[in-house]
Amino acid sequence: MGLQEKLQYKEAFPVVICDPSAQVNLAFRMTSVGFCELQDEAASTLQCMDKCGDGGFEETFLTKIDFPAKYDYCVRLNLRGHTEVHALGFCLDDECWRLYEQKVHSLLNQGLVDRAKSIRVTWRNSPSEWNIENGLAVLDREPLLVGISVSSLEKLFRIVDIGPNAENKEEALRFRKFWGEKAELRRFKDGTIAESTVWESEQWTRHLILKGIIEYVLLRHLSLSKENVVQIVDQLDFSLLHGAKDLVSFSASLLEAFEVLSKRLHLIEDIPLKISSVQPLDSAFRFTSVFPPEPHPLANERHTVSRLHKLTPSCIQPLEVMIQLEGSGNWPMDHVAIEKTKSAFLIKIGESLQNRWGMTCSATEDDADIFMSGYAFRLKILHERGLSLVKSENGNKAKRVYSTDKILFIRGQHASMINGLQGRYPVFGPVVRVAKRWAASHLFSACLVEEAVELLVAYLFLKPLPFNVPCSRVTGFLRFLRLLAEYDWTFSALVVDINNDFGPEDFKVINDNFMSSRKASEENVQNVNPALFLATAYDKASEAWTTCSPNFTELKRLVAYARSSANLLTKLILEDQTDSCRWECLFRTPLNNYDAVVLLHRDRLPYPRRLLFPSEVNR
Repeated sequence: MGLQEKLQYKEAFPVVICDPSAQVNLAFRMTSVGFCELQDEAASTLQCMDKCGDGGFEETFLTKIDFPAKYDYCVRLNLRGHTEVHALGFCLDDECWRLYEQKVHSLLNQGLVDRAKSIRVTWRNSPSEWNIENGLAVLDREPLLVGISVSSLEKLFRIVDIGPNAENKEEALRFRKFWGEKAELRRFKDGTIAESTVWESEQWTRHLILKGIIEYVLLRHLSLSKENVVQIVDQLDFSLLHGAKDLVSFSASLLEAFEVLSKRLHLIEDIPLKISSVQPLDSAFRFTSVFPPEPHPLANERHTVSRLHKLTPSCIQPLEVMIQLEGSGNWPMDHVAIEKTKSAFLIKIGESLQNRWGMTCSATEDDADIFMSGYAFRLKILHERGLSLVKSENGNKAKRVYSTDKILFIRGQHASMINGLQGRYPVFGPVVRVAKRWAASHLFSACLVEEAVELLVAYLFLKPLPFNVPCSRVTGFLRFLRLLAEYDWTFSALVVDINNDFGPEDFKVINDNFMSSRKASEENVQNVNPALFLATAYDKASEAWTTCSPNFTELKRLVAYARSSANLLTKLILEDQTDSCRWECLFRTPLNNYDAVVLLHRDRLPYPRRLLFPSEVNR
């Protein structure tokens, strides 16, 4: 093929792939956007082959990749009877709906700028199961689907978009024409005067910025009503709301109160051993608690209390904090004596805080509760001598039991790792909170502890292939449900390598531990222990969170619920459903299998506003 022919092909087609005869362009139907997506998929497959086991065969060929799981944000445009689509004309090389796809893609690409890594616009004019015998009336009923992959959360949560410089009149005019009343001229800190758009948002609603941009752009440039633009962004937020807002908005005041407490603990000098470290253990400190505590009027240093609101929690949620003391050789050797010594230290610490800063303290043999700034901090002491496993005889069998210090140490390791992961992936926390809410709604919180849920979600962020790391709550939650439903829990251990420091020897130890647990249960398959094997750097034998539960029966039920919820969520994302009741079904558990159902009065509960679906009681 000569140079002239190549130029002709390039002018006629966005993508050119010719056979040796150079007579036919094999990619004559492919768009440049489609080719870029093909390149991304090829790069993703190479990553799977390089980083995944067995050459990435399972990730490449056996993992379901569809719109809901692949893209962070999905948008449905209802174009039924939309005249502008057909006005584009039928006598062109491209069909009118393909031209409309390109128009939508161009608008979103210009509006989202660097927020979007990739945008996929596709419109199936008829359902895949459509039969011509049903007539042509079904055409145009299917919505136009838009899938958006986010480039980075830092760009996604950006409030101000900076446009062209004010001196560039031509580009500034185009910018104002595109954004209309949203465009404004601003002076920035470096002295630059430029066009810009501002998307005001509170910290806990930053994930809605993209929704606002998409809605503004599509409504401004397309003749669509707001009801015909459905974005899958915030449909799950209702499960995390406490009244009208998300309690994560109080996290700043919680962390500030903890910092003050930590400094005061380090300043205590009237105890035999000074406090060397203070570490928070509660999930509220790592932004994975479904309901972080809000400041309670009864947990302040001042004793004056205003009138309580009707729905004020009747209980103050304690937040566990682990402290360590300076090393000393004078600690007793006996386990009981060590615990008594800890109690004496806690009582003395409480007295010191109360005498020096006037803080309200309540000490027991096990811990000390400190009330300040509306929060209750529960102090626990970790002593290194108690980290070894304690063996207790149970009949003829020796059963391994974790000491109090060992449990505290493991919880500290877990809290530190999860907190680091949350710092790397800000969406991790909201996804964990939705997953915990789902587990509790279906009555699984007793068998699936919150640390196990955090590790399951962590696996999705650490091993996302063949997908990208999830950047939205809905996508992350869907992948969590599919992980529960599709993972081979019977024959495979789930390894969560948060710090990416596992070597071949570590994987060998984990595999040996897993095989040992399965061999011990060969005679009784129904009694596999642990049924859900979660291996981490601090727990390579899965003894911390899943050693007793869920058992085989509970895991089987958990998998069934996850599969059902995943199918429903996929259907809600793809189909033209705007009814909020359908989304609530994800968190409604069937009660017809129970012999008795007890209804409790809402105002008698310790946390009345945490109810998802309050039951009305006829009095």
